[in-house]
Amino acid sequence: MASKIAPLFMRTAVVRSGCRASSSRVVQNRAFSIAAARQSDVLMVHRNTPDNNPNLPFKFTPENEAIINEILKRYPPQYKKAAVMPVLDLGQRQHGFTSISVMNEVARILEMPPMRVYEVASFYTMYNRTPVGKFHVQACTTTPCQLGGCGSDAIIKAIKENLGIKQGETTPDGLFTFIEVECLGACVNAPMVQINDEYYEDLTPETTKSLLDALKASVGDASKAPKPGVQGGGRETCENSKGITCLTSEPWGVETTRADL
Repeated sequence: MASKIAPLFMRTAVVRSGCRASSSRVVQNRAFSIAAARQSDVLMVHRNTPDNNPNLPFKFTPENEAIINEILKRYPPQYKKAAVMPVLDLGQRQHGFTSISVMNEVARILEMPPMRVYEVASFYTMYNRTPVGKFHVQACTTTPCQLGGCGSDAIIKAIKENLGIKQGETTPDGLFTFIEVECLGACVNAPMVQINDEYYEDLTPETTKSLLDALKASVGDASKAPKPGVQGGGRETCENSKGITCLTSEPWGVETTRADL
């Protein structure tokens, strides 16, 4: 009998002590994150707007229709829905962003339920489901870029000062949209940013501002467009900036490693 009463007594004591602790507990409010982030409803939910609603027609150009036909040749006819990602990317490049009309047209061409296309477009953040500027500035703020060179914080500050906008905003002239992103895979050249399809690496606040100024100038004169890749620093790609430090001699052959052969 005692063995049956004891667990009940202990449970009652725990509940009472928990109640007393909760009554004296001070509620503290704190932010879950201090980094800029895209809201979840932007990624997962569609809301009709004047520039993004199903009533706006969208059709691929004849040139892009020919590209789609080439893409579809890579897949068996019964699996052409597997081409949804490259066709969505083509629609985004033509239209400027992946609108609901683009997604519906892709679903029609690939003969798949529109919801399946929506699922793909809302899962991958590289599909921009809201309008972006002519130059989509994506600044990496993951650990290597935080620690490499001057650090991504300095790059973020330079971008905000030069463009006059914060993360997630577009300049009034529609030229630049600025966001933070996770690792872009160019850690050895940190800090870096991706602008449209190009990488700009080994950045400093000064070269970042010069890069943005060159992009502004290139709108009227394409010859002023900046060269992608390393922006100063004395190297061409991702090689050691101090030059070759190993493997500087002729590689050994079997005559050295296996003199007995």
